[in-house]
Amino acid sequence: MTPEIFELLGLTERDINIYKALLALGPSSIRTVAERAGVNRGSTYECLKSLQQRGIVTYLPKGKRRYFSAREPGVLLQLADERREQMEQAIDRLKNAVIPELHHLKPDFSTANVEFYEGDAGIEQVLRDILNRVGAQPEPVYSVFSSKPIRPLLYRPFPNFTAQRVARGIRVRAIAIGEGGESAELSERKWIRTDGPVDAAYIAIYPPRCAIISLASDNYPTAVVIDSREVAGAQQIIFNTLWQLL
Repeated sequence: MTPEIFELLGLTERDINIYKALLALGPSSIRTVAERAGVNRGSTYECLKSLQQRGIVTYLPKGKRRYFSAREPGVLLQLADERREQMEQAIDRLKNAVIPELHHLKPDFSTANVEFYEGDAGIEQVLRDILNRVGAQPEPVYSVFSSKPIRPLLYRPFPNFTAQRVARGIRVRAIAIGEGGESAELSERKWIRTDGPVDAAYIAIYPPRCAIISLASDNYPTAVVIDSREVAGAQQIIFNTLWQLL
């Protein structure tokens, strides 16, 4: 069994060990469960009480003692459905209430509108931001300036970026600076031919944001994301004008 699945349900390794022990034993006392699971009695009691509150185990009083029983494993699926419903409700509240309220707290423009990212993990966050924001738009499309030296590093932390972009129906228009680069599904590409070396650079325009990715060293990418309709709008005008000329 993969522990990650149970973690998603909010269950610890101890929770699962005690549940499995109880499932194998049948109705049992706290002492018996603790011995089977290899957990001290105090922790076993607290764990059983928590599992009982969540509807995963039940108990029956017998005199002064409690005998606990594990519910059928299908209860875990029920628990997952409940958590999914809670998450869907949380997402709905975030979209319709919380995030709009938080946006009202931001000034029109300040240094808080500029975000910095470093390394592969940072670049992956920027790429996911592009997918999430563009994918939520009525017309999911964004624009890109890209040069050859940045391409081997760009999708290194997120190799299935293009597959996810296509799966979400997101189109991209790309202007390639220098040689290389091929059009993929749901993409259009034009080229600016240059003589001599080209610096590594990638600029994604997805109003109201603009992401600029470059290399701080030969193998270390950095990114700046500017959240400004004015800046992104100006970059989009430049891109559209150049696109028509190519």
